[in-house]
Amino acid sequence: MTIIFMKRELLYLFFMLAITACNQKSDKKGLAGATADSVAGVDHSNPTDSACCNSNLPKRYGAVTGIETLAGTEKEGLASHQGMKFIPAGSFRMGAADKEGRRDEYPAHDVKMDGFWIDETEVTNAQFAAFVKATHYVTQAEQKPDWEEIKKQLPPGTPKPSEEQLQPASLTFSPPKGRVDINDVSQWWSWTAGASWKHPQGPKSNIKGKENLPVTQVSWIDATAYAKWAGKRLPTEAEWEYAARGGLREKKYPWGDEDLASGKVKANTWQGEFPYSDKKTDGYSSVAPVKSFAANGYGLYDMAGNVWEWTADWYREDYYQGLKGQTVNPKGPKDSYDAAEPGIPKKVIRGGSFMCHSSYCKGYRVTSKMKSSMDTGLENTGFRCVSK
Repeated sequence: MTIIFMKRELLYLFFMLAITACNQKSDKKGLAGATADSVAGVDHSNPTDSACCNSNLPKRYGAVTGIETLAGTEKEGLASHQGMKFIPAGSFRMGAADKEGRRDEYPAHDVKMDGFWIDETEVTNAQFAAFVKATHYVTQAEQKPDWEEIKKQLPPGTPKPSEEQLQPASLTFSPPKGRVDINDVSQWWSWTAGASWKHPQGPKSNIKGKENLPVTQVSWIDATAYAKWAGKRLPTEAEWEYAARGGLREKKYPWGDEDLASGKVKANTWQGEFPYSDKKTDGYSSVAPVKSFAANGYGLYDMAGNVWEWTADWYREDYYQGLKGQTVNPKGPKDSYDAAEPGIPKKVIRGGSFMCHSSYCKGYRVTSKMKSSMDTGLENTGFRCVSK
């Protein structure tokens, strides 16, 4: 059994319904002195590099059981690849080839891939609703925190919080009214009781008429459960990046090297000044319907922006550094280790979201990655699936 828990100070703040500030500071020393920001790869000269981290946000609370049943293999006999695109076998350079990456994006290395199928869009609310209807699945955000598990991580005698505080909740994005300290994520992330995939912004929100938007507020555990039901699985990090590149070689973005702000609108990201002023020149202030922007060379939509996407791989900052020669169908490290939070196993998330901005995080770069605990859901995180 794997225990996912918040650090002690975050638990205390949770009891007060608060959010901690991100305490990871960026490093201006370039690659050699770079810190492992947990959301997006940006230029190390940017002093707000670590501001987009989520590794110090509150996590879900209690035991995560049954991980052994969430194997990275799909069910046999998938009847249809409807809504998927076939990615042909080939080789590519994985990782950052420029100076905009963080340490976990280096070194760039050669990877050989077999062919595979991948969803052309992120899994939608309608698709996830069909899964829930068929299985009666209850997501992590809809489950009440388990005090018996929480208190095991706290000093003896810690008083139990009120029942009002131990309620199902998830993290929602709440833009501040003006300019704030970009290193304090509590200025725009809020624990919201009743927030879930059916109520992405909280209990007063819903997904009626939004069936074609990506499902959000789903943890890695939720995403993997859906994939298994659908006869698919989550993509490895290598599969995701290979597909995101769309057949292009050593380019920054799924569309090439043209800057996001140049030419036509390419993805659902943040325009203006993050996190309080979004000009919405892309037409959206939050999650956009799938297929709202042009597909990449493989016919895949939203491989940059809209919502971050879970992958199958564990997160280790030094994983690429330990690879020797060309790797074939890599499946990532055998376990997770994050020096910032060594007691919390984390999975890799890719692609960026509607909250990404060049002054804050460039998560829409094809090599950029985020790390998050398996039981955490966010308003800007979803997934897509793959199959052989």
